[in-house]
Amino acid sequence: MYPAPVLPLECVPNVSEGRRLDVVARLAEAAAAAPGVRLLDVSSDPDHNRSVLTLAGDAAGLHAALLDLYEAALAEIDLTRHQGVHPRVGAVDVVPFVPLGDTPMAAAVAAAERLAPEVARRFGLPVYLYERAARRPERTALADIRRGGFEGFAGKIADPVWAPDFGPPRVHPTAGVTVIGARFFLIAFNAVLETSDVAVARAVARKVRESGGGLPAVRAMGVYLASRGRAQVSMNLVDYRRTSVLRTLARVRREAEALGTRVLESEVIGLMPEEAALEAAREALLLPAAPPILEARLR
Repeated sequence: MYPAPVLPLECVPNVSEGRRLDVVARLAEAAAAAPGVRLLDVSSDPDHNRSVLTLAGDAAGLHAALLDLYEAALAEIDLTRHQGVHPRVGAVDVVPFVPLGDTPMAAAVAAAERLAPEVARRFGLPVYLYERAARRPERTALADIRRGGFEGFAGKIADPVWAPDFGPPRVHPTAGVTVIGARFFLIAFNAVLETSDVAVARAVARKVRESGGGLPAVRAMGVYLASRGRAQVSMNLVDYRRTSVLRTLARVRREAEALGTRVLESEVIGLMPEEAALEAAREALLLPAAPPILEARLR
């Protein structure tokens, strides 16, 4: 057993900017300025044109940090000029709270419910609550809220079914809408294929993702990475306890090879829980239990 995290909550805001690294740096600086908050990681991708910030702290500190992040992002990001392969509906696209250690999920939900109306009030943004904070069942899955993207949301929000949980029933002209919620750990895991054919990546994604009869708790899509000249299977593992990283990679490799290509490398966007990494090591080494780690005993 390893010591529980000292900080009660993680927050992983995703912003729609991954190419202008000076802008990303300013957003990260804004988010890290609040007391009681640690900026643990910043991952940016030019093809997805997206950055993932990983913050940890108490509810009050994260609340202040995220308001600063929204203010900075709305000044820097114009979605009418944004292009990238990743789906998005907002400049600050999604803000999930994740409980750490013994923190109950209710604390993450409460943090989301406190932030959402303040973001709507202060910035005039339509706000949708999702996952464990969702108030309507059709808003539980992020993909359902994001369907249609920023460009299609003006028509979507006009439907009373898609009126926001907070804020005006109209899309912000440059910042779109934003989605705030609470969830379990999510591992953003991508596999880069040898081929440049995005149709192959999409076919692999269909075989791998849960909705296509593939692996439980795995969501996947195929995209083209112009900066690398390769196709990528981009995945979210929404519960690594149901499907591990190693099992996911093995399935992607098998499906890719069946279509005449192979996986060149994989990548993790943001951070992954230590337990998930140890489970992957245990599976790869055929161990009956997690491997004994020297540094863990020295903590």
